[in-house]
Amino acid sequence: MKNFTFYNPTKVIFGEGTIEQIGAELSSRDHKKILFLYGQGSIKRNGVYDTIINSLNENKIEFVELDGVKPNPVLTKVHEAVALCKEHKLDTILAVGGGSVIDSAKAIGAGALYDGDIWDAFEGTIRVKESLPIFTILTISATGSEMNTNSVVTKENEDKKWPMLTGPCSYPVVSIMDPKVQAELPISQTINGAVDAIAHIMEFYFDGSPNTDVQDEFSEGMIRTVIKHSKILLADPTNYESRSQLMWVATLALNGVISSGTKGGDWATHMLEHSLSAFYDVAHGAGLAIMFPAWMKYVHEDNIAKFAQFGERVFGINEGSDEVKAVNSIYAIESFFKEIGAPTRLTDINVSENDLEKLADNASMKGALGSVKKLERNDLLEIYKLAF
Repeated sequence: MKNFTFYNPTKVIFGEGTIEQIGAELSSRDHKKILFLYGQGSIKRNGVYDTIINSLNENKIEFVELDGVKPNPVLTKVHEAVALCKEHKLDTILAVGGGSVIDSAKAIGAGALYDGDIWDAFEGTIRVKESLPIFTILTISATGSEMNTNSVVTKENEDKKWPMLTGPCSYPVVSIMDPKVQAELPISQTINGAVDAIAHIMEFYFDGSPNTDVQDEFSEGMIRTVIKHSKILLADPTNYESRSQLMWVATLALNGVISSGTKGGDWATHMLEHSLSAFYDVAHGAGLAIMFPAWMKYVHEDNIAKFAQFGERVFGINEGSDEVKAVNSIYAIESFFKEIGAPTRLTDINVSENDLEKLADNASMKGALGSVKKLERNDLLEIYKLAF
């Protein structure tokens, strides 16, 4: 196991009926004038909006509202929000939604205190060192952004969907998570969230780090949990216990616990997907369901033992050589994605074969990807071909 420092200051308030605590949490830290950021209106249909407004008013919290954050968040909305923060001298951001809203909030929080264009942090020319405090209310479980510093935003005019170079100031201060509010989500969002959680776990699991018994046991158990409870939710979307399990797993998948002592993840698959959704605006989880099996098929021979272990411990694949187990493990995860209704081929989302070269060019803009196997532009093209 590699040396590591684990740090995660986010306070999590988890459970039914917890959203009404947001006003008191803000007031207790003397936050008085906030940006209330959310997506495309679902919180007004499920009662979350009214609960938040009542809590803010009861605690005398002033707020400026901004809605319209897209599922694949864009830089123009970040710029709009930064301008609001500066104009109204807002001191805090409350992000209500899923990863897209929370990722946007992190870019906004940093941009509000930066004299230049916060896209500089996505280009890697600066690292974020200060941010407005961020509070979150999670309504869609997938990205784990509620308990990490990650932020991914698309610069539309350049087709760049890139992560921001962040620091500890981008951790949310408080994240409130009520599983019950997810009961009425479209089933596609539950499916995408399940895939996203598994993909995050697998990025660390397959990054080539040796001697990670603790991390492996955590990871394998979490993937089995996602598989179990996503199937339950397909049959019964209102099942509170399964909502709770899936919500917490998605958070744990990317809050630093399983990445500690590893190389920090492979992440080639995520960059392959970012290029895909930059052009096609596909949901992140749907893109990952397509790209992860293709990536696995391309690189598994560079880490046969780990892929065989994955098949044994997650899917009970015990027959044959390690090579056979490794290959069967890939088809097992792909079959699971199909079973829950996720796309597994680029043709499923109407990607044109003529665009594969363009996708490879885009994904390789920052150079070689991956840790298990260094992937150059032509490698990325072959993976897209495997996904077609």
